[in-house]
Amino acid sequence: MNYLLIALMWTGYCALHSFLISIGFTNLMKRSLKEYYAFYRLFYNVISVVLLIPLLLYTLQKEGEAIISYSLPLTIIRYLLISISMLIVMKAFFFDYDFLTFFGIRQLLESGKNKSREEYSSEIKKKGLLGIVRHPMYFGLLLYLWCQTITFMDLMVNIILTIYIIIGTYLEEKKLVMEFGDTYINYQHEVPMLIPFTKAKG
Repeated sequence: MNYLLIALMWTGYCALHSFLISIGFTNLMKRSLKEYYAFYRLFYNVISVVLLIPLLLYTLQKEGEAIISYSLPLTIIRYLLISISMLIVMKAFFFDYDFLTFFGIRQLLESGKNKSREEYSSEIKKKGLLGIVRHPMYFGLLLYLWCQTITFMDLMVNIILTIYIIIGTYLEEKKLVMEFGDTYINYQHEVPMLIPFTKAKG
């Protein structure tokens, strides 16, 4: 029963997380909030964290015995991959992406300046990790998830989060195509979506 409840809770969290940033809902918020829409990204992040913390704590309380564990030399490989995954996420977040925009701070700083969206969307970054994989943060998170010591609860949550990341990536791709048009479509053909050094399109 605990497994079913936690699976439903994580599925619900992922569904709500995607809905709040979906094209339809954010367009509704733009029309409704108008000049106050600059606060929306910050609100979205706060809500995401506030809901995630109790969910994580509750899940950790229900952890059982490991069904997948590691011994030498796999332990060394595991920690190496975990370290690589964390470096990828930090490199992408702080250097390849605009973390101020991610947190919603830049939107507040730029509100009221009457700058068009096109001024912020004139080109696609293709340097660094973004020249290897289109979504390096998601790749790093997937790598991190599947390098842990796995309990049955971990396995269930990891499967849900993996499905969520893949679906969320495709939805984000649609938004990026709408924003950048042919420029992003060409980028899709040049750089793989989630797995580095694989076929670009997909």
